[in-house]
Amino acid sequence: MHPKLFEIPFIHLTIQSYGTMMVIGFLAALWVMRRMARWAGLDGEVIGNAGLYALISGLVGSKLFYVVHHYDQFRGNLASIFSGSGFEFLGGVIFAGAVLLIYLRKMKMPLMMCLDILAIGLMIGSGFGRIGCLLNGCCYGKVTDSPIGIRFPYDSLAYNSQVRPDPARNRTEPLLKIDDDFFGWLSPDKQSWIPARPDEKYEAALKPYTMLTDRQKELVAGPYRCLKVYPTQPIESGYAFTLAGLMYGFWRLWASRRPGLTMATVMWGYGILRLWVESLRDDNPFEYAWWTLYKGGTVSQNISIYLILFGVGLMMFVLLKAPRIDITPKKK
Repeated sequence: MHPKLFEIPFIHLTIQSYGTMMVIGFLAALWVMRRMARWAGLDGEVIGNAGLYALISGLVGSKLFYVVHHYDQFRGNLASIFSGSGFEFLGGVIFAGAVLLIYLRKMKMPLMMCLDILAIGLMIGSGFGRIGCLLNGCCYGKVTDSPIGIRFPYDSLAYNSQVRPDPARNRTEPLLKIDDDFFGWLSPDKQSWIPARPDEKYEAALKPYTMLTDRQKELVAGPYRCLKVYPTQPIESGYAFTLAGLMYGFWRLWASRRPGLTMATVMWGYGILRLWVESLRDDNPFEYAWWTLYKGGTVSQNISIYLILFGVGLMMFVLLKAPRIDITPKKK
């Protein structure tokens, strides 16, 4: 876990790992999408611009979705909204999708063919984005005894989740019980530690590692260390890259002549993945809202179900109703 990659000297600008991986993912996706567009005889610059608009609107949408979804943690501290962590991938997909529809229609581009290309780029970006999640420590999994389990450091998001109850996930007791004196607040001058009362400890912060006593450091390296969790970020990253590769081959060999088919396959393929991975994650609250098909599942699981249904429906429409087109691939 390395949420901060490095700091630029003199200007003291910290480069965040999540943002860096997002940029790398965007550049990789942009390169692939432009090659696909040229191969299909489309304007690569328009596709590139669409990808940029998708990135920006996706970041805005994923942040807004996260804030709405976890509003309680921002109440009274709205400035924390702009911190580096806290995004909902599917919220970004929904918002970016709306922006893309408007832009592509304005540019009079073949909508379904462009969305096929962008869907593959989205999976490439998602693969890199989940690597950023691993470095950032978010999107962590449930506790497991599996040999593939990984541990996060003290005071990480996963660690904080384990040492506190989580009513949003129907957990009334912490998974890992630590001494009360680990909870509290920094003094106004940030030079000393003020322990919390036992009845308010779960609303307090964890003591910074640099202020731990030698005994406390031994505890967090031993019996109080973070429990192993499922490596949900690498699992989803590997799946996204695999899906992108398979869909690229599928599109080149056949699906480019059936616009919409690749996007539909990505929708239900990613929906199945996310539905499963969410069952291994331990960071999202359970939902019982009126719109949920899976009561007690997470928001992402319910959106995934809708993605699967819509993707299958779109696939059937493309195969049964949409006309087949002829494409003469452009030489490089």
